Amino acid sequence: MTTHTCCALVLLAGLAPIAMGSGEDPSVVYPEGVEVPRSMTIEERAFVETNPIVASGARGGAPVGLIRTPGEYEPAEGIIMTWEGSSAWKSILAQMTREITTTGDADAYIFVDTTSERTSASDQLTAIGADMSRVEFHVRATDTIWARDFGPRYIFLGSAPDGTGGVRAIVDHTYNRPRPNDNALPSYWAGARGEPSFLIPLVHGGGNYHLETGNPGGVGHATRLIANENPGLSESEIVQLWKDYQNLDTTLYTPYPTFVDSTQHIDMWMIMLDDDKVMISEWVNEPSASWAMTSDNAAADFAARGFQVYRVPAVRSGGTHYTFTNAVICNDLVLVPRYTNSTASQFNDDALMVWESAYPDKTIVQINCQALVTAAGVMHCIVKHVPAPATGDAPGVYMTSQNDGLSLDPSEPVETTWLFDSPEGVTTADLLLSTDGGASFPMTIALGFDGSSGAYYWEVPDVGTTDARLRLVIRDPDGNESFDDSDVSFTITGTSCPADLTGDGMLDFFDLSAFLEALGNEDPVADFSGDGLFDFFDVSAFLGAFGVGCP
Repeated sequence: MTTHTCCALVLLAGLAPIAMGSGEDPSVVYPEGVEVPRSMTIEERAFVETNPIVASGARGGAPVGLIRTPGEYEPAEGIIMTWEGSSAWKSILAQMTREITTTGDADAYIFVDTTSERTSASDQLTAIGADMSRVEFHVRATDTIWARDFGPRYIFLGSAPDGTGGVRAIVDHTYNRPRPNDNALPSYWAGARGEPSFLIPLVHGGGNYHLETGNPGGVGHATRLIANENPGLSESEIVQLWKDYQNLDTTLYTPYPTFVDSTQHIDMWMIMLDDDKVMISEWVNEPSASWAMTSDNAAADFAARGFQVYRVPAVRSGGTHYTFTNAVICNDLVLVPRYTNSTASQFNDDALMVWESAYPDKTIVQINCQALVTAAGVMHCIVKHVPAPATGDAPGVYMTSQNDGLSLDPSEPVETTWLFDSPEGVTTADLLLSTDGGASFPMTIALGFDGSSGAYYWEVPDVGTTDARLRLVIRDPDGNESFDDSDVSFTITGTSCPADLTGDGMLDFFDLSAFLEALGNEDPVADFSGDGLFDFFDVSAFLGAFGVGCP
């Protein structure tokens, strides 16, 4: 949020302002227990008229390297939620937490405002049967329950060309509501977890985005609400930002009218189920309405692309949009809303049947969301997914240096840097050198150094190659290891020919004979791997240098 010099307005969300005063920074206050709607309140709109929400500038620029944005249907480590709203809303949060930490086989990351609220939340979750060993509380103030819209969006940074691997990183945005504590949550989260964070220069609500993954890129889906929220950008510029930060080609759709859905978010009528499956609302009582046509056209487009398309009922009643697509997929669990409103409740069983047909191998659990839906959102709106590490039990690693193809000189000091993703931490690391474009890594730069430092200085060997690459290997305390190679080849200029042991400027049988003799005598000249030992690695390194030839 930008700051402005004006009067500070203290709002009681959803009700009338309760106080006004002077001050340098405008502020909005949301008292505990108030059911703040997902849409902007009348008072918030008045506040924004004098304190417009403007996208913060990009923080550090777009991520560098191959990016993959994981779908919500991929393995999840956990789910982020904020303990806000009325007792009825917290009852829904408690039921969701029980299912997520048991059937969903995931952690629940729950934000509470105070230590006393943590105690009461813990008591409620324990009583309802949540697995408390999988509940992680964060005592940090938030304004509202709508974590989907302001929470962190994850990417895998440094994925391989086939979409595998990489380390988890966060793409943040400026929240499209004047709710400062909510807006600041992703920055806190990135710092608490030690994860890289990038700020995309967009005003946005995260519920207005769904995606299908690819290798490594994919396709995103949003409504043109995003264009209204960012009037200084063209649609193509917005789409390009998502391409730069998330490696997704985004399709934009006409939003529902605000009198149908005040948020105009796509998660109120669409949800991606897999790389080739999607569920879209079907307006059973208003099939000819313009918003019904929007959904029908989207369904037809997906079908034309070869997707399995599932249609689930949607209805309106009393100014409320009742949706069954606004669900939470968490590993083998799916949380689906049900309602008590007479217009909507008649479709509870139909919606369940559609979900069961779409996911026959998952456990579908319905939760009564009548208390929540009247605030313009349901369960998908109050969670944010934390994906499981891309490398499974092995630590993830992404080498952030030597990816630019530059030239290095022998004896030049060089810093190699990296990011890692390992819940168990990282112990040691090795750095290896290839002179054949990564086909083999016979030369050892260093072994067993501190892999958790994120940086290591080394001296360039005199190998003379235009096809050098590095491999960084890291290990966790359990001995699991993984590696990352530099993305492109770089040059080592070379002032001599290391394999020319006879010094005659040529590589031939006599050099090979000299090497084998030195190796048998454990002469340091034969320690081509630089590890102080005389073994196969020296033979491999010598043959690598021999194959490169003399400059």
